[in-house]
Amino acid sequence: MPAKDTIAAATEAQPVAAATAERASVAQFELELGPRQSARTQWPKITLVTTGKAFAGHSGMIQRNALASWTRLHADVEVILLGDDAGAAEVARELGLRHEPRVERNRFGSKRLDYMFARAEEMARHEVLCFCNCDIILLPEFCDALERVRGRHERFLMVGRRWDTEIREALDFRDGGWGKRLKGLAHARGVQQPGWSIDYFAFRRGLYAEMPALVIGRIWWDHWLVWKAREEGAAVVVSSGGGEGRVDGRASEGELHACRRAVAPDDDR
Repeated sequence: MPAKDTIAAATEAQPVAAATAERASVAQFELELGPRQSARTQWPKITLVTTGKAFAGHSGMIQRNALASWTRLHADVEVILLGDDAGAAEVARELGLRHEPRVERNRFGSKRLDYMFARAEEMARHEVLCFCNCDIILLPEFCDALERVRGRHERFLMVGRRWDTEIREALDFRDGGWGKRLKGLAHARGVQQPGWSIDYFAFRRGLYAEMPALVIGRIWWDHWLVWKAREEGAAVVVSSGGGEGRVDGRASEGELHACRRAVAPDDDR
């Protein structure tokens, strides 16, 4: 997870990432899935799932910005915050999030991703889940992108990368133009991360029924999630860089090596 603010926005399908300790990250994806409807039919009902770090200092402000943006995606969005990190319970109460303090960890204290995914499926009210880094700000257009992907694919994994952008203050969400301004800031001053950098994973319930003991903070777990979706025959949609990208076929040797590294024994973590 980056140390900067990450804002995730979707316009035509764009996310923006929030800022970290030194800079802000703005993650944007643009899907061109055909003509956009003049009137929205319905938002996808989605449960966003995350875990964070202590809600203190600049890192706390970044995470608070991100979580607040998620609650504004649509009226029926559900946000689950996992972990007993300092300040998590207070932020969950303030923003109206569901808070689950208990998270299993490995012997080094790293949070277990497999536990969090399984617990989220037990708790979630909605069919579509999205595991997102806690410092990613999502703009309302994220729902447009997700609804279009969901409408095209029965089984899918939608992923995207962020734009790192300078953000050093709490955002005022009372202004209806906050999303448009952030998107403009990301395009003007942000830096888009490379293709291997993935900050959110949206999918239908049941895609990850089986998962090894992956942990947050170790490299390759995000690549394992993409590999697993491909192995399960799901459509992997990369919503970044001006068009919908579809990843087909079986995993490459490089991906398999990354997956083996992701599930290495505890001693190597």
